[in-house]
Amino acid sequence: MPALDHLTKDAFPKSAKYDAMWLVDLDMGPHPLWLLEDLAADLDLRPGMRVLDLGSGLGATSVFLAKEYGVDVVAADLWVDPSEAGAVFDKEGVADRVLPVRVDAHQLPFGRGAFDAIISIDAWEYFGTGDHYPPYVAKFLRPGGQLGVATPALTTEVRELGEIPDHVDKVVGSETAAWHTAEWLRSQWDFCRAFTSVTARTQPEGCANWLLWERAVNELKGQATSPVQQMLEADGGAFVTFALVTGRVA
Repeated sequence: MPALDHLTKDAFPKSAKYDAMWLVDLDMGPHPLWLLEDLAADLDLRPGMRVLDLGSGLGATSVFLAKEYGVDVVAADLWVDPSEAGAVFDKEGVADRVLPVRVDAHQLPFGRGAFDAIISIDAWEYFGTGDHYPPYVAKFLRPGGQLGVATPALTTEVRELGEIPDHVDKVVGSETAAWHTAEWLRSQWDFCRAFTSVTARTQPEGCANWLLWERAVNELKGQATSPVQQMLEADGGAFVTFALVTGRVA
């Protein structure tokens, strides 16, 4: 069976409505809609909310948020030209509800309490794991607002292992230091005291889901494999997973 055919799963019914080829064309990392749909189960997203999609890439998650949850989205990314993301939003009919902007996650140009929710899918590991960052970004949430993150994670802290697993080190290298366990992230968010409640869990079949995605992307590109695919195949879920973390402010 072609790898693209595996990108529809009963566990993610909202995501299944989206064309796999469209999603792969917007590829900037592991299946973003599976991660977002899973994370959204731990959030309270309602129509009319204002949501910051932090690290929005080419816009697949922002389209999904607007269409599936009826929220108004600010799609913020440092690496993607807003006009490029804007073209995606125009084509998908959500340009009236999604505003693309280029921002540095450490210098957010928004007012305090600007959003009902802030969501980050497969981007947090690049800017959010420092102890100062969760309380910094929490300032941009309205009272009762929610922060939700889906990020690559490990089943055991590398500091406990004493080394980065070789198959992960070959691909991720020193950046693995920003891959933590779900429990580590929960503890960090708890201790920063910015949130009244915090949840954290790993995604069931996180490594296997990522591998399905990577195989599909490689198939589309005409590649037999990739370093990431080889890493995931070698791992088999022993160390690599995703953490889904949420926090609510007072």
